[in-house]
Amino acid sequence: MNYGQILKADSANGIGIRLSLFVSGCTNCCKGCFQPETWDFNYGKVYTKETEDFIIEELSKSYYDGITILGGEPFEPCNQEELVKLIRRIRAELPQRTIWMYTGFTYDKDLQYGQRKHTYVTDEILDSIDILVDGKFILEEKDITLNFRGSRNQRIIDMKKTKESGEIVLHPLNERKK
Repeated sequence: MNYGQILKADSANGIGIRLSLFVSGCTNCCKGCFQPETWDFNYGKVYTKETEDFIIEELSKSYYDGITILGGEPFEPCNQEELVKLIRRIRAELPQRTIWMYTGFTYDKDLQYGQRKHTYVTDEILDSIDILVDGKFILEEKDITLNFRGSRNQRIIDMKKTKESGEIVLHPLNERKK
């Protein structure tokens, strides 16, 4: 897996102060994407054990609320294989940190068992994250008044409540900014 960048002390991609990891590789290729260079699976730097160690060390600083993993596309099957290892470490070493993930795929149409982007680690990832922002960016539905997403079709899903209820539970942030 490659990554385009790691943003320290980011506040644009989730609640609070976050470390944001932008992975490389995306087959969605959304029109109007703000980072089309990340569509290339070879873009950026190779993700290594040293990269993961850096993320854990940085994320352990007291001012972080959590990590946001976005892209590119974290739920491309080859990216899931690496990201699950990072998520396992965060849950083991920094369980108080929240994990947000962005995907251009749709939770209930692409990521469930038997669907096109489901792999042997997808359920573990979904069970381990707090928030999933799903849905392709659609330029015609772009709306700058939305919280933490770019187009009206995208959803902020509370994954803990979704898993508990068995139905998609949207986070209150789905409401427009006041």
